[in-house]
Amino acid sequence: MSDGSSKASSQAGDLQQVMRDPAAFEVFYRRHVAAVGRFMARRVGDPHTVDDLTTEVFLAAIDGAGGYRSELGGELAWLFGIARNVVAAERRRAAREVRKSGRAGGRRWLDSDDIARLEERIDAERDARRLLAAMTGLPKGLRAIAELVDVDGLAVAEAAAVLGIRVGTARVRLHRAHRLLQGAPRAETVTSLDGAS
Repeated sequence: MSDGSSKASSQAGDLQQVMRDPAAFEVFYRRHVAAVGRFMARRVGDPHTVDDLTTEVFLAAIDGAGGYRSELGGELAWLFGIARNVVAAERRRAAREVRKSGRAGGRRWLDSDDIARLEERIDAERDARRLLAAMTGLPKGLRAIAELVDVDGLAVAEAAAVLGIRVGTARVRLHRAHRLLQGAPRAETVTSLDGAS
């Protein structure tokens, strides 16, 4: 086993240890929960769903800690990769759901402070939601890299790792996404892309 391989294995083991230790997990959770919550608030408009999906990300992280590879990106990039999968699964589930009336079943009830906090988070992500809306017309691969870099703030290399593509490919896709967005009719919603690459 090479030094890089054993180091990555050690870091995955360290993260597995964090996930098994309640005190260490609490520190990990507190360090990343706001960023994961913002990620969800940019993509979901319901406070209950934001809360549920944020929780699902950390539950999936506990189960998948052995898959963490620090050489592919930091902990937050890894969590965003999990979050993308959680959002996609939620969208598939919602598409299959015929009746919305049963959605509150099985959820923990949020008190008014929780709802207010999540509504504030959703409101704070309004500009990012507009940017995401402007990206809906992009091809899937271009949209994915633009979301992770321009909306979620990951470095291009980390976004490439989340998507499982080469950094060079990510840069090309990001450049193409920016060019397409700048020529889009709703260009006023993508002014934050100016100079981003």
